[in-house]
Amino acid sequence: MKLPNLENLVVPRAKVFDYLLSPTHRDGQHKAKFFARFGLTQDNWQELGELLRQHALDHEITKVEPSEFGTRYVLEGIMNMPDGRTVPMRTVWFVSDAQDDPRFVSAYPLRWNA
Repeated sequence: MKLPNLENLVVPRAKVFDYLLSPTHRDGQHKAKFFARFGLTQDNWQELGELLRQHALDHEITKVEPSEFGTRYVLEGIMNMPDGRTVPMRTVWFVSDAQDDPRFVSAYPLRWNA
């Protein structure tokens, strides 16, 4: 099963620029180091945003977690990096009860060896 309303994916700049690619974010700095290995930095944050969007388009939902505010969706599958390497990734999306648009929450690699 694919994310609902897939045509309306939202990847907020703050989630990519200020979190995933931030070398100073308390929780995101380790992810920033990981993505930098592939040439993905705050200078080209839009490229990672597009990769996250493509990941959602390419892969099926692996886990659904309902909450009192909406539904959290987990997707797992290969992400094609700009340098040609492929990485198994998990992305997390949220659809609130108030809005139908899937919003990007987080991403991290699964069992990857450099």
